[in-house]
Amino acid sequence: MAQKSTIRNFIDRNVERQLVREFLLSKTERAGFGGLDFQRTPEGTKVTLSAERVGMVIGRKGKIINELQRHLQDNFNLENPRLEVAEIDNPALNAQVMASKLASALERGWYFRRAGHSSLMNIMEAGAKGCLVVLSGKLTGSRNRTQKFQKGNIKYCGDTALQFMDVGKAVCVKKLGTIGCTVAIMHADSKLPHEIRIKDRHEVGLSPLSEVAIIKEGSEELPEPIVEEAPTDEILEEVIEEEPAAEEVVVEETPAEETATEEAVDDSSTDEEATE
Repeated sequence: MAQKSTIRNFIDRNVERQLVREFLLSKTERAGFGGLDFQRTPEGTKVTLSAERVGMVIGRKGKIINELQRHLQDNFNLENPRLEVAEIDNPALNAQVMASKLASALERGWYFRRAGHSSLMNIMEAGAKGCLVVLSGKLTGSRNRTQKFQKGNIKYCGDTALQFMDVGKAVCVKKLGTIGCTVAIMHADSKLPHEIRIKDRHEVGLSPLSEVAIIKEGSEELPEPIVEEAPTDEILEEVIEEEPAAEEVVVEETPAEETATEEAVDDSSTDEEATE
């Protein structure tokens, strides 16, 4: 038998993990299934299941979790699987939990617009940076349609979407047909590439800036600038008193009668010259 290639081994392992995820989702959906985390260790494969209600997954005296672990060992090709359960801190920020709740609300008869807006508001109020809710299927009639509800920052593709977006999917089964529910959440602690913050000097261990004049190398120190104080009101009054007063020019006014006699004398002299 020919040896499997490395690519085929990766594909088979991922397919097996997806089957494990679907199995545990169907068994623990009522407990608030939030996702799986696979970790390969020297002892075997460690499977961590995130749930909203941990007690419903563990069961009384660990009965349910032991049964799930036995199913993983018998029915799946996992190397010595060990199942553990972790509690979700904030279920409103878990995409898979919110997608399951949205599908459950639609199955109970909620109108799709009310269910979509309600899920969107709960996620944003919990502190998410952005959210996208997509409903696709027979929402109102016999024909398929897609309705989107979005708010905040959303990344659709690229490394930023893979790194910062948490995506969860669920299926709602109704009489008209199935409705697919997709919820994508960008958490509040995610830092986008274009977001830059300049740190203060004390944050990086530098001393604060001192108010010192910048002097070029090889030049002497510049003397301190001399600032003249503005004269006060008392000094201004003394200066005004010491200045000599301006001399007044007296203009003597000639009386009106003298000017009239002078004009008459001038006229008589001109008449005499004319008779001669």
